[in-house]
Amino acid sequence: MDPSRRSFLTRSAALGCCLAASPLMTPVSFASAPWEGRLVVIILRGGMDALDVVQPYGDPAYAALRQKLRGGPGHGGLDLDGFYALHPALAPLMPLWRAEELGFVHAVSTPYRDKRSHFDGQDLLEAGTPGLGDRRDGWLNRLLQVQPGVEARTAFAIGQGELKLLQGAAPVADWSPDASLLISAQAERLAGLLMEDDPLFHAALSEALDLSGATVALPSDDLETLDAPQMEGMAGMPAAAPGQADVRKAHVKVAAYAAEQLRADTRIAAFSINGWDTHNRQAATLNSALGRLSDTLLELKAGVGAQVWAKTAVIAMTEFGRTARENGTGGTDHGTGGAMVMAGGAIRGGKVYGRWPGLAEADLYDRRDLMPTGDVRAAAAWMLRGLTGVNQPELERVIFPGLEMGANPGFLR
Repeated sequence: MDPSRRSFLTRSAALGCCLAASPLMTPVSFASAPWEGRLVVIILRGGMDALDVVQPYGDPAYAALRQKLRGGPGHGGLDLDGFYALHPALAPLMPLWRAEELGFVHAVSTPYRDKRSHFDGQDLLEAGTPGLGDRRDGWLNRLLQVQPGVEARTAFAIGQGELKLLQGAAPVADWSPDASLLISAQAERLAGLLMEDDPLFHAALSEALDLSGATVALPSDDLETLDAPQMEGMAGMPAAAPGQADVRKAHVKVAAYAAEQLRADTRIAAFSINGWDTHNRQAATLNSALGRLSDTLLELKAGVGAQVWAKTAVIAMTEFGRTARENGTGGTDHGTGGAMVMAGGAIRGGKVYGRWPGLAEADLYDRRDLMPTGDVRAAAAWMLRGLTGVNQPELERVIFPGLEMGANPGFLR
């Protein structure tokens, strides 16, 4: 048996966490609509570390906060504008940056504060509301509800789960790739609880998942919802059968299928990329996650072709950022302010948008997190305004209730 495989199985057994076959990603969803622009929304589940992805090396406080995870020129980072640098795992995207087809919005967040639960943070991100429980539908579905002539595309649903982002009254079809994977949703939640209590456990679990090719996020909160029978039911699940699809390529399958639909009548695609929870071993974990994001964006561009890419905007959003200071296990913990990634021929890229708050201790949120200076919902709303023509009052009252969009940042060409 291959040593890495043996190590993976040994660690998995020691963790008491059963590895079972289940879908790698939430299904990708599509809807057709009467406008010409294409919109792709990617949810980056797990809390992407904005300070490692778009590295503010020009801030005088940055180096002291990130002694091991320090980026910027001379430390692997790819200079963007003299203040920010790009994580080296996104080097394949530098041609997009130079073509002004890649950009970022820094120091943004949802209205979610302080509790730092993945599940609540993702619910609020996908609902697009000021608070939890305000609406049961998702903001992208509400966009479809105010547009005339929307109809669902024929698609396939393979596996479990669905995007709350697209839940609601408007017709939407679902599809997911034929990818094998590892952990049931319940086992994933249990693993999250255990890893939060023991950093060494988290490191072992992360290594096992990395060896297996997994890209699942490992939420660490809200585990009290699991009862004893559910936890017992995690044992004894069958392992994935030999010869199943390579799960590390599932994200490419998602992007390729999305591109195929966007070349035709589909106008909106939404899906998730998991694996952004980097409590420790961040260097390895983030490299893998950013590699999947890079693959996804490049596959989308190649798949839709030059003509459709010119009309396409991709936005990648995460539930919250991570702490400004690295922790003692080579990672970062749940934070507040983060970043949004933008790509596509329709965007005005080659720029990092947003008002930079600074990283001095007095400038941090709760003296620990990047201070949000913008609402990520406003960034998304301006994208919708430019691509679909939906009016600002509907965006502020219906699609993103209670939002004040502010001035147009000029994200689109």
